Amino acid sequence: MFFSLKNEVAIVTGGGSGIGLSVVKRFLQAGAEVVIADMADYSELADQLQCQFFQVDVSDLDQMQALMQFTMDSCGKIDILVNNAGVFSGYKTLLESDSADFQACHDVNVLGIFNGIKTAVPLMAAGSKIVNTSSMAGRHGVANLGSYAASKHAAIGITRTAALELGDQNIRVNCVCPSSVNTPMAHEEGGETLLNSEKLTVPLARICEPEEVAAAIHFLATDDCNFVNGQAINLCGGSSVGLTDRARAKLAG
Repeated sequence: MFFSLKNEVAIVTGGGSGIGLSVVKRFLQAGAEVVIADMADYSELADQLQCQFFQVDVSDLDQMQALMQFTMDSCGKIDILVNNAGVFSGYKTLLESDSADFQACHDVNVLGIFNGIKTAVPLMAAGSKIVNTSSMAGRHGVANLGSYAASKHAAIGITRTAALELGDQNIRVNCVCPSSVNTPMAHEEGGETLLNSEKLTVPLARICEPEEVAAAIHFLATDDCNFVNGQAINLCGGSSVGLTDRARAKLAG
């Protein structure tokens, strides 16, 4: 079967909600054994889905090491790591932001990926896959999201570097870059302007759904795609290629 994950063991950080939960459900449907890793307690959800759960702060290297050991002890191997856990520090201009905003995004969105790679790779066999969640905010600047955009740019940089360094071990590393995704984070107070503008500038005239991000992550995590490496895949509905006539007309007033 194409895109099967049968007999694969996958860890999904931030797997209890949003994009991560969509990835977990899709991986399970594809036959994988999955470990949900999340800071919040999703043990009951894991029981319902018939998968494993480990509570972890991805910014803590020791906790991530414990996650990997738990997975090895309970599942016997690690084939796929999805570094999906992410946060943002609210909608603020750079002048309204402070160092704590940047530190919070860095600790989870950047250090979380680094910690995942550092602790998982020594336990991974040739043919394993790592997929990181970046953002279209990692492709260009975004007003009022400076700390988040900076961390997502860094996520792409880590992805590309890891792909270079791990290629000789036949471990592929890629990332996905969605625009706004229909999750609670996108609908936080202050984001209305961004959401409305994306619905105008995206040729498909809507924002991304978490299941659509999960589908791209699934694609990158399968053996069917073994020559895709070091890539940052845009999930932008076409907004990165230019403006439609509809958007130009609206902007022209």
